[in-house]
Amino acid sequence: MFPISTPGGRKNYWLSVLMIFFISLSSISWAQQASPTRKQLEKEKKENLQRIKEAQRILSETSSRRESSIGQLNAINEQIKARESLIRSISQELSLLEVQITELGSVITALEEDLVNLKQEYAYMVYAASKTSNSYDRLTFLFSAKTFNQLFRRIKYMQQYSQARKNQVNQIQKVRETLINQREAIESKRLEQQVLLDQQVIANQDLIALKTKQRAVVRDLSRKEEQLKKEVASRRSDVQRLEQLIAELIKKEMEESARSKTENAVALNTSKEELSTSFAKNKSQLRWPVKSGFISQRFGNNPHPVMKNILVPNDGVDIQTNQNAEVNAVFDGIVIAITPIPGPGNSKAVIMQHGEYFTVYSRLKDVNVQKGQAVRAEEPVGMVNTDSDGISALQFQIWHNQQKLNPEPWLQRR
Repeated sequence: MFPISTPGGRKNYWLSVLMIFFISLSSISWAQQASPTRKQLEKEKKENLQRIKEAQRILSETSSRRESSIGQLNAINEQIKARESLIRSISQELSLLEVQITELGSVITALEEDLVNLKQEYAYMVYAASKTSNSYDRLTFLFSAKTFNQLFRRIKYMQQYSQARKNQVNQIQKVRETLINQREAIESKRLEQQVLLDQQVIANQDLIALKTKQRAVVRDLSRKEEQLKKEVASRRSDVQRLEQLIAELIKKEMEESARSKTENAVALNTSKEELSTSFAKNKSQLRWPVKSGFISQRFGNNPHPVMKNILVPNDGVDIQTNQNAEVNAVFDGIVIAITPIPGPGNSKAVIMQHGEYFTVYSRLKDVNVQKGQAVRAEEPVGMVNTDSDGISALQFQIWHNQQKLNPEPWLQRR
């Protein structure tokens, strides 16, 4: 009798089809879910490497002085933060890869089992077909039909059985190809994993070296406690005097603006009301006033990096940068004042008006603008000053009328 495909065989066949379908879906799912995460982690890694590079360049400038300084410590602290963030990104990427490798392993195991089943089923079909390979047996099977309809069904059955064997061969080939692809994918993931592990080892070694250097600088600075206390007291006095000076200039400008419209607003082709609205809408989108650098001191009262229980006030943010760094306007506006700032160093401050908002660029050694000048965003207003300790830091402030604002949420994220 001609062989009949077993129900189990048909079931395994369709299970194989479903397996291929779900493997494809699984691959698409990984591409949709894992890729954005990997892209985000890669982006974070690049950002951290850029931060490390900038901090290292700034550290090299401050380290050219023999004595340890707060600026040197700030640059080391920034590098440590960037290294720690880099290590976190690498660890997250490694965890993601481990999940993908485990999932790929499960798929490979299922495919290997399915391939064995398919081969066994095909072997049975070939064996069964060999028993009826004789032409006489086939003719006997066909012409023993009692009716024409039964003859037609037997012919159709033989055709379907022949096609089923071809389908089984194709199915085995598809599973085999998928299995090869999955094995290549898992090998690729393992290579990526090894590269990341090597990066993690290097990052950890660099972090240990930085923390050793940090402790050494803190020890040196701790020996100068009296000098540091004097510097903090001087800083408080300078901040207070600068705050008073800026508040008076802003108040004067507001009073003058209330009496008359300034001609300089026309130079920007906009009214003060429009400037205010536009400036407010650009919160979190303002470009940094310097191209490279990091925030070494934040808005408000900051814990001293060396002395315990000592707070250092700040009406804006200090952005530590490179020597001779160009300082640019963060938004379209009018220069309302250029003034020397309190304290040593003979540095200057430029105050710009943006409707009801004001930006202050302090600790400049050179100024490129004049009072009353209309300045566009990203145009240079001056060059940052470098103090006696080799620290090049811009002091940047934002005011809304006479209210001091934290500039950090207004600047683009770095």
